[in-house]
Amino acid sequence: MTPMEALRIAEEKDLDLVLLSDKAEPPVCRIMDHGKYLYEKEKETKEQKKKQHTADVKEVKMRYKIEEHDYQVRVSQAQRFLKAGDKVKVTITFRGREIQHSDLAEDLLARMAKDLEEAAELQQAPKKEGRNMMMLMSPKK
Repeated sequence: MTPMEALRIAEEKDLDLVLLSDKAEPPVCRIMDHGKYLYEKEKETKEQKKKQHTADVKEVKMRYKIEEHDYQVRVSQAQRFLKAGDKVKVTITFRGREIQHSDLAEDLLARMAKDLEEAAELQQAPKKEGRNMMMLMSPKK
């Protein structure tokens, strides 16, 4: 129908004539309540945002001389973070002359990677950054 005829029908029904696609030939329009349409679209986008999960980076800190029970606590924390879909940054901090024992810290990080291999994959291998040694793990798909 002609645009004037469609506009007349929309005014009779106290609604709006909304252009949906101007690329089509002829252009596609719809008679509807434009305010309600915008509200529904906004509601839809909010719902989609709620369902999205952004992967945060959670950090697990320890020292290379960690006791066995404390180590197991850190492993369970990391597993919980990975199950939630977050990445885990494992950091070992050195104090004073402890930095000489970076090989022990590297062994500890390798052990943690082995303990978490069913839940995570190594994203960044252990590397030294100043007085810290860190590695990054991401959850398996």
